[in-house]
Amino acid sequence: MSTMNSGALTPNVLEVENLQIVARIAGHDYIAIDNISFSVAQGHARGLVGESGSGKSLTLRAIMGLLPSNVRVTSGVIKFQGQDLLADNGKYRKQVLGTGLSMVFQEPSVALNSVMKIGKQITDSLMQHSDLNRKQARERAIDLMDQVGIRDASKRVDDFPFQLSGGMKQRVMIAAAIACGPELILCDEPTTALDVTIQAQIIELFKKLRSELKVSLLYVTHDIGVVAELCDAISVMYSGRIVEQADDINKVFSNPRHPYTKALLGAIPRIDGPIKRLKGLDSTGPSLTQRSQESAPPMTNIEPGWQVAPFEFADLDVIWSASSHE
Repeated sequence: MSTMNSGALTPNVLEVENLQIVARIAGHDYIAIDNISFSVAQGHARGLVGESGSGKSLTLRAIMGLLPSNVRVTSGVIKFQGQDLLADNGKYRKQVLGTGLSMVFQEPSVALNSVMKIGKQITDSLMQHSDLNRKQARERAIDLMDQVGIRDASKRVDDFPFQLSGGMKQRVMIAAAIACGPELILCDEPTTALDVTIQAQIIELFKKLRSELKVSLLYVTHDIGVVAELCDAISVMYSGRIVEQADDINKVFSNPRHPYTKALLGAIPRIDGPIKRLKGLDSTGPSLTQRSQESAPPMTNIEPGWQVAPFEFADLDVIWSASSHE
């Protein structure tokens, strides 16, 4: 599986194939992620977008090996650099975490250790994955903090997380994520807990890092506008399934084919035309225990690199009226 980009064949750094995840609740198994497949091309960014509960973050946690004890991968393949992360109890994944694959979490106040200086939280990773001594790792941590836009990094390196604003904490998380030069960063709604101005700054930071470091991103968000600004490719999730995806994000934005994609795009306010009443979804998706437990049918290829799921899902009935609002 490869992604076409500007006429040149671009290899994939990540390939997820027919991934199914099952959650056990009150003695019963429920399909949480239903046979999804997508890829992230080297140096590119794919947005994984959908409302809360659609399975976006669960997908990232499966890639990183961070699933809760009652949740398991039952089938499928997750390949990083061509090797299966699920094989041999995640042996290869343990080798590439930090150095090849890293993650920026949604809430930095929870992800950071509140009683450890932020510099040490970066240097510990550097020393674990490199030959740097403590002094060299500290100098590298200061450089990284400066790179992600933390002013007076040489002084702030000895701060504790509670001494930083939400935006600064997220910059520390990003510095830690890029510390060992990963090829792919998984971003789990990294701007959700930030105000709009800081969100814009963090998005610009990710764009800068993509340009300078040539790093790939798998960016999870419910904000389709962020995906439009940051990503090359898009996968739209609903109720544990991918309902539409394209390697060229512009195709989905200019001519969405699935009713749910149309509903999401219709909920975005526009300033470049007449004022219209915003469309909205009639409800959120079904809860995990209310979803259809039948396997999803295969997606249809509209053209190479652009797929859409069949519309005849019982779980998608609510979308039809949502996508036809005036």
